[in-house]
Amino acid sequence: MIQLTDIRKTFNPGTINEKLALDGVSLTMKEGDFVTVIGGNGAGKSTMLNAIAGTWPVDDGSIVIDGINVTGLSEYKRAKYLGRVFQDPMTGTAASMGIDENLALAARRGRMRGLGWGIHKKEREEYRKLLAELNLGLEDRMTSKVGLLSGGQRQALTLLMATLQKPKVLLLDEHTAALDPKTAKTVLETTQQIVSEHQLTTMMVTHNMRDAIHYGNRIIMMNEGRIILDISGVEKKNLTIEDLLHKFEEVSGEEFTNDQAILSK
Repeated sequence: MIQLTDIRKTFNPGTINEKLALDGVSLTMKEGDFVTVIGGNGAGKSTMLNAIAGTWPVDDGSIVIDGINVTGLSEYKRAKYLGRVFQDPMTGTAASMGIDENLALAARRGRMRGLGWGIHKKEREEYRKLLAELNLGLEDRMTSKVGLLSGGQRQALTLLMATLQKPKVLLLDEHTAALDPKTAKTVLETTQQIVSEHQLTTMMVTHNMRDAIHYGNRIIMMNEGRIILDISGVEKKNLTIEDLLHKFEEVSGEEFTNDQAILSK
C-alpha cells in the first residue's frame, strides 16, 4: 500500500542550522498494516509523516502509495490518498461551523461542488449514526459549533472526518499528545475501532511506549533520521517496554533519553 525508498531530507542545507532529518529511510507497508512509530525528539518521526503527506519535497528517494508514485505531487494532490489527524485538536476542523457541516465538508472533499441544499436528510441520518458510534453524545449536538467541543471530542471528530472517505493511508501524528490520559485512551480506542472496522493502512506516531506496543501489528523505532528497529508478529505481541529500551541501546549504542516516552512507562 505504501513504499518509501531511500528517503532523504535536510533542512537549511549549507547553513549553520543545517539538519539531516531523514537519512535514507526505506519502509514498505502492506494493505491493512497498523504501524506505530516511536523515537526520541528529532528522531524523524513527524518528518517522515510530512514526507508522505507532501508537506515539503524530499531531497532524494521515492514515495509510492497504492502503486502510484506521488514523490513529485504537491500536498493538495496527495490529499485524495490520505487521511490525517494532527497533534493539535484545533487543527483539521472549522471551529465556526457545526459538527454536521464539518462532516459534510469531509464527505465532499475532492468532489465537484454545485448549488443546492447543503446537507440532505439522508446525510444527516448517516452522520448521526457515525457520531453515535463514538459514544461521546455528539449525535445529539450535530448543529453545535465545533469550537465549543472539548479537545477529546474534537480529536474524535477529526478522526471521523479523516476516515470518512476511507483513505488509502491514515496518518496520525501524535494525535493524543495534547489530551489528558483518560481522554487520550478514549480517542485511541476509537482509533483502534475505526482502523479495524475499515481495515485502514495506518501509521501512528506516538511518544508513549506503552501505546506504541499495545496498538497496531507492527512497531518502528527511529533515531537520527533512520529506522533502527522494525518489530512485528509474535515478537511485537510479547514485547515489553524494557525489551524495547534494551533493543534501542543495543542497535544504536546509546541510551534512550526521551523523558516523555520513558515517563509513559
